[in-house]
Amino acid sequence: MSYAQDVIAAVASRDPHQPEFIQAVTEVLETLEPVIDAKPQYQKYSILERIVEPERIISFRVPWVDDNNVIRVNRGYRIQFNSAIGPYKGGIRFHPSVNEGSLKFLGFEQTFKNSLTTLPMGGGKGGADFDPRGKSEGEMMRFCQSFMNELFRHIGPDTDVPAGDIGVGAREVGYMFGQYKRLRNEFTGVFTGKGQGWGGSLIRPEATGFGAVYFLSRMLEKIGDSIEGKTIAISGFGNVAWGTAMKATELGAKVVTLSGPDGYIYDPEGMNDEKIAYMLDLRASNNDVVAPFAEKFTSAKFFADKKPWEVKVDIAMPCALQNELNEDDAKALIANGVKIVAEVSNMGCRPEAINAFLDAKVLFGPGKAVNAGGVATSGLEMTQNSIRLSWPAEEVDANLKRIMLSIHDNAWQAAKNFGLDGNYVAGSNIAGFIKVADAMIAQGVV
Repeated sequence: MSYAQDVIAAVASRDPHQPEFIQAVTEVLETLEPVIDAKPQYQKYSILERIVEPERIISFRVPWVDDNNVIRVNRGYRIQFNSAIGPYKGGIRFHPSVNEGSLKFLGFEQTFKNSLTTLPMGGGKGGADFDPRGKSEGEMMRFCQSFMNELFRHIGPDTDVPAGDIGVGAREVGYMFGQYKRLRNEFTGVFTGKGQGWGGSLIRPEATGFGAVYFLSRMLEKIGDSIEGKTIAISGFGNVAWGTAMKATELGAKVVTLSGPDGYIYDPEGMNDEKIAYMLDLRASNNDVVAPFAEKFTSAKFFADKKPWEVKVDIAMPCALQNELNEDDAKALIANGVKIVAEVSNMGCRPEAINAFLDAKVLFGPGKAVNAGGVATSGLEMTQNSIRLSWPAEEVDANLKRIMLSIHDNAWQAAKNFGLDGNYVAGSNIAGFIKVADAMIAQGVV
């Protein structure tokens, strides 16, 4: 076996109970084989063995009291994966599915995503197996404060800067930041995704979706096309889908689907300002269902227990959860003539689906590149905190667009350099990896 395959086998043997992490490691390392062959120093310094192992895993209990004065206990984590190019950076996720393996996958992906942004940020991820659904404001505050009672020891503006993620919005970031400030007696930029009145950045809620559309637009430009007039299917209806729908609509595309666990919405008229605003109302209702969209807008039709990938569109943009688009979904999209798939959720497509797209010559943008706009804007928030300034929305958006075009061009060029023209999966992995690997060699065996 090759060096990369040896390391993949070792990870699978050591962590057989962490399928998402094994999947992420396999996807990245397999694409790095041309780089390893061309640059033997990476094997000499055991970079692959080191880069798949987190620098630190913090696990802790989170006791809290519900509204009935019953003591509850959850499990909290922070995976500090790699700090070769900067302090750990990555979100905090509150969801029942959170476990060590899922966070290792996310932290591993975050390392390369952050490298691609060109900003000095390492990779990390954290969270708890806590379900925010149905919890009162008081219960959310008490849980966040208890979570921070342990996490505060391990984070800081020059050490580890968390952000929000699934189940953690501006309210939860506020509760955690407030508790950190109380425990440390200092006001520092230790969190991103903060409120705009106390250190947050404009454009941050929209950033992942905005950035994805900027990346998509560059993909189209490379093939002599544009986003104007294209039909787009997206999944989800949260922050990421909202930002994606907003920017795509602004640039002249027609977004025709949304989805939730209950099914999907098809609206042949596409999104407009009123419909996009209603996505915020849906999310604020604290439920997972998307069916009420079709009740409010007569142009939309709801399809229960189905996914939006059966709709004939030019472009598909999964915006919900990992592994949401499988091989059958990919085949349906290909049969309907899809031109581009841009993965906005983290590892939103199964490996078999990605292979199907590549085999069919469908341009495919991987999540670590396409969805890097969120963490890029978090990096811009860190910069604003450091210089004690707040930039106007136009400046943040311009910087976000510049970063996303740079990410695209670096991934495109890296693929070209290794004879893999148009393969954004390989290009993104290679571009992100080389920067981190070279920093690791320069800093010695640590």
